[in-house]
Amino acid sequence: MTHDLTPSRAASIPERPSLEGLEEKWTQVWSEEQTYAFDRERALAGERSDVFSIDTPPPTASGSLHMGHVFSYTHTDCMARYKRMSGFNVFYPIGWDDNGLPTEKRVQNYYGVRGDATLHYDPDFTPPHHGDRTSLKSADEVPISRQNFIELCDELTVKDEEAFESLFRRLGLSLDWNISYRTIDDNTRATSQLAFLRNVERGEAYQAEAPGLWDVTFQTAVAQAELEARDYPGHYHRVSFHGTSEAGESMPVHIETTRPELIPSVVALIAHPDDERYASLFGRTVRSPLFGVEIPVLAHTAAEMDKGAGIAMCCTFGDLTDVLWWRELQLPTRSVITRTGRLQAEVPEWLADGPGAQLYAEGLAGKTAFSAREAIVAALRESGDLEGEPTPTQRKANFYERGEKPLEIVTSRQWYIRNGGRDAELNDALVARGDEIDFHPSFMRARYANWVQGLNGDWLVSRQRFFGVPIPAWYPVDAQGEIDYDNPILPAPEQLPVDPAANPPAGYEEPQRGEPGGFVGDPDVFDTWATSSLTPHIAAGWRNGDPLFEKVFPMDLRPQAHDIIRTWMFATVVRAHYEHGSVPWTNAAISGWILDPERKKMSKSKGNVVTPEDVVQQHSADAVRYWAASGRLGTDAAYDVGQMKVGRRLAIKILNASKFALSFGEVAGTTTEDLAAQVTDPLDQALLASLREVVVKAGAGFESWDYTRSLEMTETWFWSFCDDYLELVKDRAYGGRGEAGATSARATLRLALDVVLRLFAPILPYVTEEVWSWFHDGSVHRASWPSADELPSVGDASVLASVGAALAAIRKTKSEAKVGMRTELSAVTITGPQSSLAQVRVAEADLRAAGRVTGTLDYAPNGSASEPVAARDVELVVEEK
Repeated sequence: MTHDLTPSRAASIPERPSLEGLEEKWTQVWSEEQTYAFDRERALAGERSDVFSIDTPPPTASGSLHMGHVFSYTHTDCMARYKRMSGFNVFYPIGWDDNGLPTEKRVQNYYGVRGDATLHYDPDFTPPHHGDRTSLKSADEVPISRQNFIELCDELTVKDEEAFESLFRRLGLSLDWNISYRTIDDNTRATSQLAFLRNVERGEAYQAEAPGLWDVTFQTAVAQAELEARDYPGHYHRVSFHGTSEAGESMPVHIETTRPELIPSVVALIAHPDDERYASLFGRTVRSPLFGVEIPVLAHTAAEMDKGAGIAMCCTFGDLTDVLWWRELQLPTRSVITRTGRLQAEVPEWLADGPGAQLYAEGLAGKTAFSAREAIVAALRESGDLEGEPTPTQRKANFYERGEKPLEIVTSRQWYIRNGGRDAELNDALVARGDEIDFHPSFMRARYANWVQGLNGDWLVSRQRFFGVPIPAWYPVDAQGEIDYDNPILPAPEQLPVDPAANPPAGYEEPQRGEPGGFVGDPDVFDTWATSSLTPHIAAGWRNGDPLFEKVFPMDLRPQAHDIIRTWMFATVVRAHYEHGSVPWTNAAISGWILDPERKKMSKSKGNVVTPEDVVQQHSADAVRYWAASGRLGTDAAYDVGQMKVGRRLAIKILNASKFALSFGEVAGTTTEDLAAQVTDPLDQALLASLREVVVKAGAGFESWDYTRSLEMTETWFWSFCDDYLELVKDRAYGGRGEAGATSARATLRLALDVVLRLFAPILPYVTEEVWSWFHDGSVHRASWPSADELPSVGDASVLASVGAALAAIRKTKSEAKVGMRTELSAVTITGPQSSLAQVRVAEADLRAAGRVTGTLDYAPNGSASEPVAARDVELVVEEK
């Protein structure tokens, strides 16, 4: 295989090469010349196998990027660059994740506002703050209409995206900026709504009135994938329920609970069927304390015999186990906790005629869960139903991953997509989809399978928020003013995107909204994953029937972090399974987290993040990319400035060593084949033989998704090239041993530099592009990935190692003698294995010149095949100054 080496006609080598200014210079050139543009026409005319497509993660546009973004996006970019140099037409889009709770929260804090669906749109509204808000109290936020709130979300995310794009460009990400989207733009909204309508049509999506997790702060339903279990302080209360023995005598049944405020909603006491303590109670009833409601005692295997009293009250609803018991034992619903987190204001009907009606009306109605708990405990003490005092404990509670208060479980009408949580056959099919994906690293497949197998409910996709993709549904209102949720009115595909809260359905007029015989719009939006699960479809024009979609789907790569395997990854698999009967991509590259010096995950919520703008400016983009590429997929990595400094030194060395290597004059020939034919010296052949090995191993590293190994191999070779070969060959390259020796050396330097720049290019794009321009036209990033066939197959790589060891031994001797490296040596004896000494002999002239050996150079075999080459009996000639 040959590679074109036509010299550049325009660029010249700077007098003093520097990293400063390279990012601004080459970012502009890449943009103007469309260096990384995807070739659509080539894709449509060619085979699918010619394309390498990437389902790029759309970063959340709600604040600033952090070093975790830099880390993971660099990994993806290294692979994109390698594939592009390997001849693929790389489809590498960029999206921005605008919608969702993070954006809303940022808008609330930035502008000092909050959405209120009851308010009308104010076209002249001006927010009270623009990032200068000092108080974060909710009471200080100005309520505004949904449409006003959406406009502010849109305004702020655009500002954030401009800053993100600037940083991504400076980082050198080879994205195609012509292929971009926002998760709230018209195409995305229409795509998300169309996919949902197709789910509804096929019976994969449905709505139901059911208990669900609810965040009282954000006032929205929360999906299982968004849960976070945290320790939460509480107290165990030992409470007496009133039962009767088989003989008809009164007997207490004690339960232990951390939530006595839910006693008004208890529907059963549950014990394990094998628990002999309660066997005589199964099938009988007890009366609840304070309220006197008859409660059945039932058996279920989910009851824990060794926890507390071994018998628990089932309330509707205190936790997810309550939901399980309620569903499987077909228990009644007696909910008292509302969406506000307070107990309902009216006395529940099942308590209205009982002894606790007054207690509820005067002490519990409208109270927060905390205040109601205090009131219930006081009443239990007074009635004698509280045994002993509450015992402090730490209990596990479910939180929304972005929330600060434990979730409640309330009954509400929501939309769901079937995901195998209630269908064993579907669950097996979705687990099997994971086996069709190559995970990198491979052990991440188990995380996917474990998540899917552990599902206990379908995917909740509706959210009670403002800034998101509206659920495209209206509901008829009958003549009596009742809403008919069972027969939703759905739009036609050509009408999308729609906002049911702002537009009437076909056949209705706006004045009919909320009126008998009219309609109401679904007020909810999709959760962010319901939209992000369609990123391949959004980026490639699926909704419009773009023929490009079939050329890029299923995509070749999904890069993402391991913590969203349960959300983004699984949700995308579900949508592709339903829509295409396939996986959405064939490879999943899973990155780890960035850890702070205390080995804790860096996150904005922990306040330990480092923003990358200053880091990139201080150390250079190449240096930061070097640090990122030094971390392997699937492994958490420490934020390490020291590693960035190593990367910066490497980039500077590439500049300086390249200038030196190109300073010996022009070479004949315009292809690698021409240059290879001129390499005749054994030391030169040895260098290229060692480089040939690196090319094979570096390519194998990328093919196995281990670009860290590729970087290590290339870097190790490069430092040997600088420290040993350049010193050894310098005199000969300048013509010190005649024209033939100089020609071989210069051809070797040009050939080696051409190859090693391409090996470094995916990881260090700026410095390699700069040096490439000194002796090439075009971009190194559009050059071909090096092949071992470009390099001569003759030569013994170990020759370079032996001669380098001899030179290092001479240097060591000079250093120990505390003399300069330019000091001449009148006599040197090299020791080592016979085979190594024979290799040193073939490059003796280069060794003499590099080591400044002006006298005798002898060889002393040491009879060992393992001892390294060394220098001894060295006589120094110190020049008088």
